[in-house]
Amino acid sequence: MSITEDILSQLPGDVMEGLRRSDRILASLREDRAPIPTVVKQNDQLLDTVDWDVIVCGGTLGILIGCALAVQGAKVGLIERGILRGREQEWNISRKELEVFLELNLLTNEELEQAIATEYNAARVSFQGGTEVWVEDVLNIGVDPVYLLATLKTRFLAVGGELWENTPLSEAVVHPNGVMVNNQFKTRLLIDAMGHLSPIAQQARQGEKPDALCLVVGSCAQGFPENHSGDLLLSFTSLHNQCQYFWEAFPAKDGRTTYLFTYMDAHPQRLGLEALFEEYLRLLPQYQGVELSQLKFQRALFGFFPTYRQSPLKTPWNRILPVGDSSGSQSPLSFGGFGAMVRHLKRLTFGIQEALQTDQLSAKALALLQPYQPSLAVTWLFQKAMSVGVHQNISPDQINQLLSVVFQEMQQLGSTVLKPFLQDVVQFPALTQTLLKTGLANPGLVAKIIPQVGLINLLDWVVHYGNLGIYTALFWLNPMLETLIKHLPSQQQYYWHRLVDGWKFGSGSDYADE
Repeated sequence: MSITEDILSQLPGDVMEGLRRSDRILASLREDRAPIPTVVKQNDQLLDTVDWDVIVCGGTLGILIGCALAVQGAKVGLIERGILRGREQEWNISRKELEVFLELNLLTNEELEQAIATEYNAARVSFQGGTEVWVEDVLNIGVDPVYLLATLKTRFLAVGGELWENTPLSEAVVHPNGVMVNNQFKTRLLIDAMGHLSPIAQQARQGEKPDALCLVVGSCAQGFPENHSGDLLLSFTSLHNQCQYFWEAFPAKDGRTTYLFTYMDAHPQRLGLEALFEEYLRLLPQYQGVELSQLKFQRALFGFFPTYRQSPLKTPWNRILPVGDSSGSQSPLSFGGFGAMVRHLKRLTFGIQEALQTDQLSAKALALLQPYQPSLAVTWLFQKAMSVGVHQNISPDQINQLLSVVFQEMQQLGSTVLKPFLQDVVQFPALTQTLLKTGLANPGLVAKIIPQVGLINLLDWVVHYGNLGIYTALFWLNPMLETLIKHLPSQQQYYWHRLVDGWKFGSGSDYADE
């Protein structure tokens, strides 16, 4: 019996089978044999009536956007394939990012405080052979998903929303005036919040292989030495299995959560989740200074996150909008999920509301709600620099050396440069300063990165970097445009508002510090 089988057998439920099931899905994705669903169909006939403004598919994170729209007055229904209930594992985020729940009237101050299960400061960034960098107020709040989702569910139902649990999406037929969902619900707009394995997203991508993957495994356990700090990004090993291993750790209400994650391409020869879990358990004692026999495991965590260069996803259908991980609108460096959904929640809420009010529900109009963002596109090169090709030869310590130098330079430039980057927000002035400082101080190290990432990828990145600067300049012009936009017809206003949103988020100007 492997260490993984031994540890996971101690947990309730068949966790090992869940891990292997995820591995089978991952293998089918890598080998281009994942089935392409056909849940979306089209029909030229008008629906006789349309009962709902919005139907949201996927309740775990869909309840966030569903509740926000219902509070704004939309008639919203939500279908969830199981029971709508949050997982036990906390979601880590910063306190500032949680303010959107108050701004959108989704939670009271008291409910928000109760949703916070843990709070700590500070967090560490560290790489083998480099100095430690410490930062405060980044991913230092642990939100209790069980309480949060239960509270949002109550709020959603109180403002007139309807929830259908144990109701998987089986079919969505797009008509000229609405979408028939499961041959039962008729809605003006269908929102897909079913995550990166959404059948709608899979159908829209038509079997397209991911350009990159992030694999993550971890656990929550008791028995660690007392530690009230966290780790945001830490590496203490050289390349292994053609992977650079990164670690995260957070205090949790019932122990300490530790994650091991790594970036890679989608080559079939890459290691799977079970093999990575074995590596996690092998290295965990060295990472945390504790023997496995001293730990009492509460739960195991594992998953993979595919990322596509052609993102956010543009669906070919009218009246269907992917949000969150379904849309691929997260950074290729991040895990997506809760943090990515919260960051865009206000923008999506008011944008969708305006689309409904002005009847801008065509595929072209809805695509503006998931715009190209140079602030995310530039991070593709960073992901490349933090991974290595399956047959590529580089120095085993090259990635650690690069990251150590870059983060030391960012620390010297101050928290206005360091903190946004650690929260998946890349801004033109901060990035430019970092590049200049790193390039001038370490030209030899930077030169080594070019063959690792490839010249074509580097040239592609230069385009996105230039666009980041352009979007930054365009957003600075926004105050002058606001007066003009107010005098336009409402449908034209919708398009202009989406452009301004694109400039704001595409330049990282949405970021707000504590």
